[in-house]
Amino acid sequence: MNMKMKFKIWSATLALVVVVSSCGEFLDINDNPNSPTTADVQLVLPQAIVASASIANQFNSYGGHFGGFIANAGGFSGFGTLLNYNLAPGDYNNMWVNTYTGPLQDFKYVIDQTAGDPNMAFYNAAAKIMSVVNFQRLVDAYGDVPFTQALRGEEGVNAPSYDDAATIYQSLIATLDEAIAQIDNNPLALGLTASADPLFGKLLLVSGAEQMLAWKRYANTLKLRMLVRTNNTAGLASIATTFGGQSAFLVDDVIVNPGYELNRPNPAWATWGRTIAGALANSSRIPTTFSFAFYSGTKILDQGRGATIYVNYPATPNNQLGNEDGAPTIVTGQVTWASNASGLAGTGVLKGPAMGQPLMLLAESKFLLAEAQLRGNIAGDYVATFYEGISASFRYLYKNESGNVIGSANLTTLLNNYKTANAANKLVEIEAATNLPERLEAIITQKYIAMNMITSDEAWNEYRRTGFPITIPGGAPARDIASNKSSITTRTDRLPTRVMYPSSEQSLNASNYRNVDYTSERIFWDPN
Repeated sequence: MNMKMKFKIWSATLALVVVVSSCGEFLDINDNPNSPTTADVQLVLPQAIVASASIANQFNSYGGHFGGFIANAGGFSGFGTLLNYNLAPGDYNNMWVNTYTGPLQDFKYVIDQTAGDPNMAFYNAAAKIMSVVNFQRLVDAYGDVPFTQALRGEEGVNAPSYDDAATIYQSLIATLDEAIAQIDNNPLALGLTASADPLFGKLLLVSGAEQMLAWKRYANTLKLRMLVRTNNTAGLASIATTFGGQSAFLVDDVIVNPGYELNRPNPAWATWGRTIAGALANSSRIPTTFSFAFYSGTKILDQGRGATIYVNYPATPNNQLGNEDGAPTIVTGQVTWASNASGLAGTGVLKGPAMGQPLMLLAESKFLLAEAQLRGNIAGDYVATFYEGISASFRYLYKNESGNVIGSANLTTLLNNYKTANAANKLVEIEAATNLPERLEAIITQKYIAMNMITSDEAWNEYRRTGFPITIPGGAPARDIASNKSSITTRTDRLPTRVMYPSSEQSLNASNYRNVDYTSERIFWDPN
């Protein structure tokens, strides 16, 4: 579908008119696909998916700091207000602006161009699913956001109003149902080519049906996340658990890989790993003592995963955010979140520049399902599903850059060794937990561990929702998730509840902008 046209790129904050010409390779996420004179949804869709992956890395970094994964290394200054949570509208501005002006704009273009065309139903459905991914991230970080009036700059809506966050969630769930139905009801639609689908295009080696089943599973698992997060028991009772007799939830990690390589690296590797020239991309951050204690034996002993994630494990430098007195420095010349253990290089969190960028882990899907089963919302054995979640975490970390589990990894042995090393520890051996809160603590704590520096924003969301993993305000660094600097928040845990609306909204959407109290105002699903 090629056509000459002019249209406006609009966002919640900005309306710019550009002339559309031809798309470049979708790996070039800095090239807006809406700049050519011929705009083809088969080119716009994959580039928007890749842009979503790049922004996922930004959300991971934000969640890493607030969620207790990332601390400052010694010898560096300039951390500013992060250390005492004295936030400003300019903080995390890019998460908002990049999401609206990038993938959300592009997905809307695909949805609009393919609306009502049964031949393009799969493209339309995929764009809707990915729009949900991006809108949910915004809601979970900012609460009420522009939704119904967003992305309507061509209609003259340049100061969109903010929709109620809970209502947006309901709309997103409905959108996922619509996308699943479109896939089911249009079996003869034009299939997504491998180049148009950097998420599930590899499944075309099996069949197009498997590819679209993967999209349905992703949509249904996103729905599961939102239903669990809002404790929507009615929705959970009616959610599909099978598609044609097969699991309706993820069976593998959801990973974007458009062909990352050294000169066009994975965005997380570019942020926390090495530059194209081989220099360290970042030497000012190290793991928190709080998060490292889930591997070192202080809270949990996790040699199997610790050795894949951290340089020099178990002697990895770690610190509490805000501690600048005698703070450890990085291991000279080494990437902090990259293993240098014998036989494990190229596994873990930062596998290398060619690794895919995760959008959702199979482990998260399993822990969401385990929680729903624990609460009696979905039938099934939460104990078995819980251990499947831990095993899925091992499986992801023992994958290499190519996405294959390394030959030396025996997932059953790794899980059994983990359970043996932590016998009777209710955070690992869930049978040792004696009541629902303790069992929920085990599930969320293991989810937190699985998301470490991968999808840290989701771990931060779950901490705010559940209060797990448990933190002891003012306790030892291994027990206190918060910065040890004087926090301006009076909350018991000394943490902020959210971030502020961005400075771009102050300038470009002043009639709808409002200051929020990030020390007390909570996202609608946060009861704590």
